[in-house]
Amino acid sequence: MIKHLTYKQIDHKKWDECINKAFNGRVYALSWYLDEIAYGWEALVEEDYTSVMPLPGGKKAGINYLFQPFFTQQLGLFSIGLLTPEQINNFLEAIPSKYRYGELNLNSHNNPSDDHRYKLTYNSNHELDLIKPYQSIQHSFSENTRRNIKKSHNQGIIIAKNSGPEELVALFSANRGALLNHITDAHYSRLIALMHKAIYNNTGFISACYQHNNLLCGAFFLNFRNRLVFLFSAISEEGKKNGAMFFLLDETIRQFAEKPVILDFEGSNEPNLARFYKSFGANEVKYPRIVFNRLPYPLQITVNVAKKLRQIISF
Repeated sequence: MIKHLTYKQIDHKKWDECINKAFNGRVYALSWYLDEIAYGWEALVEEDYTSVMPLPGGKKAGINYLFQPFFTQQLGLFSIGLLTPEQINNFLEAIPSKYRYGELNLNSHNNPSDDHRYKLTYNSNHELDLIKPYQSIQHSFSENTRRNIKKSHNQGIIIAKNSGPEELVALFSANRGALLNHITDAHYSRLIALMHKAIYNNTGFISACYQHNNLLCGAFFLNFRNRLVFLFSAISEEGKKNGAMFFLLDETIRQFAEKPVILDFEGSNEPNLARFYKSFGANEVKYPRIVFNRLPYPLQITVNVAKKLRQIISF
């Protein structure tokens, strides 16, 4: 039996035990992680927490909705036992009717069957298996990537592990972030808090590249269940010129080579980023996204128009 639980009804200890034991467990679904990025989240739970599905929700203009939180690529259904399309569809059907609209990314082990009650599409992720020796993995690098790595080794770049979340976010805000008006100070604050919480829980670390004490680039990785997630990164213009991010990722691959670890690049549908990840030998992995709209007809039209306008503006 699938039960809907409010935040206060969720047994966080049993929840985390399920995510830790689930064959498809992801760091995004741990209770402390959800607490940081989806305050007040609710859930669907089967039996005694053998299968669980987080419901990150919000409310605007009196309308309850589900959304995919920032810094959370894949959620959906997590289970100790193997999943069937029927079981996944049963969970999707159990989403409470109070949620009138929803946009949710499931995980790559969720394969729901087509259903007229929601729109089903697929996003792209890229993953690199690090079980092989470094030299074997390196053979899969593109020629351009090998050239950039070689160039970066002649720039006097060093790797440091003691940079703080604030320093990394400040680097991003001063460079790429300056072009992204939709990212607010609240988003940065939430990201910094998330990184600190992950580091405290021994599930995250920062790796940064310096040249003459000048921060060129940095990345925050989540490390959970033999999956290394490239969650967030930042780079300066000087870092781009010196190939610093190539250096950082190459050193990370060296560090974890010959271990049962998947380097999860956490994206992307964007062609240039996908090309960059593939240049390290990463393979494309699809994961489903569902959208449902239970709003009355006039509001359905309003929501669809608003979404189209956001896409045009962001482009």
